[in-house]
Amino acid sequence: MTIPFNKPYLTGKETHYIYEAVKSGKISGNGIFTKKCQQFFEEKYGFKKVLLTTSCTDALEMAAILTNIELDDEVIMPSYTFVSTAIAFVRQGAKIVFADSYVDNPNMNADAIEALITPKTKAIVPVHYAGVACDMDKIMELAAKYNLLVIEDAAQAIDSFYTGKDGVKRALGSIGHLAAFSFHETKNIISGEGGMLTINYEKFIHRAEIIWEKGTNRAEFFRGEVNKYAWVDTGSSFLPSEVIAAFLWAQIENLEDIQSRRLKIWNAYFENLKDWALLNNIKMPAIPEYATNNAHMFYLTCENIEQRSAIIENLKSNNILAVFHYLSLHSSPFYAQKHDGRIMPETDRYTDCLVRLPLFYELNEDLVINQLNKIF
Repeated sequence: MTIPFNKPYLTGKETHYIYEAVKSGKISGNGIFTKKCQQFFEEKYGFKKVLLTTSCTDALEMAAILTNIELDDEVIMPSYTFVSTAIAFVRQGAKIVFADSYVDNPNMNADAIEALITPKTKAIVPVHYAGVACDMDKIMELAAKYNLLVIEDAAQAIDSFYTGKDGVKRALGSIGHLAAFSFHETKNIISGEGGMLTINYEKFIHRAEIIWEKGTNRAEFFRGEVNKYAWVDTGSSFLPSEVIAAFLWAQIENLEDIQSRRLKIWNAYFENLKDWALLNNIKMPAIPEYATNNAHMFYLTCENIEQRSAIIENLKSNNILAVFHYLSLHSSPFYAQKHDGRIMPETDRYTDCLVRLPLFYELNEDLVINQLNKIF
């Protein structure tokens, strides 16, 4: 038996709700299931406005359009992230300015951001890696000081929270001006492909609906606010079909159960591997005091690339699939020539040393733990 890196979890209601969506005759998008999903996220997590999208990439692209990112604007973000974080802004002509990661976790080092700000800086894009919060107090303070926009890449961060210096616990994705989430099949709750844009500042809401609907005021028309709709702005077809929203609704209904199971697996990994990791100079995940853990992933940071390769190969030979993660964007073929030449040692270390273990609802984590404890 092979243990895959990921296995999408189905609650059993997905096809039932898809049938309901099809039977309703409204399957093109922005129907009953879309509205139910959006309302749920707004009410549970305090997002001012939610728009489902066909992917997190689309949500980020909507954010880049909404914030009027233009040629030569500078956008600060981590290099240790998926390409979608950058490409949404590159398409608008922005110059990406990469920030290094922390020593103890892959998130963007908030203390390194201010030195990167110039008169051309327009936005900061923190990525909540593994669903663990960036230092949002520091980031929002910098944004206020320099009049910058903050767009949270919360692709991995559903049901994760940040506690600020004021003691208030806030959902990730509700702190910045805008945020993007993913419901890709590798995420905690899924719709195959899918995402959402959360809009936390009132001034963006009206235009976001227009961009979402191909640059038209169609949403206002269907609410009876205008007597006809027209093409009034730029935009694209960002909204998903009702089939995708129906699938997502089945997952949402089981969010607490899914999260409980994932946390159980995460905690089992942590408790049963910490001695082995210490013995082999392998670093376990670090959760800052201000962050919660949504059990999106469990990763190890190895001593070097050789140790990581040995772990991956050993697990593979025993039918367990573990994977390394991002190749740093500043070193990528596309962006190496555009990068300003700064060395980012922590980002490069995670590129070479980080390994992700299988984590999905139906996983027998004991098999992975037992095999890892035999290595070295």
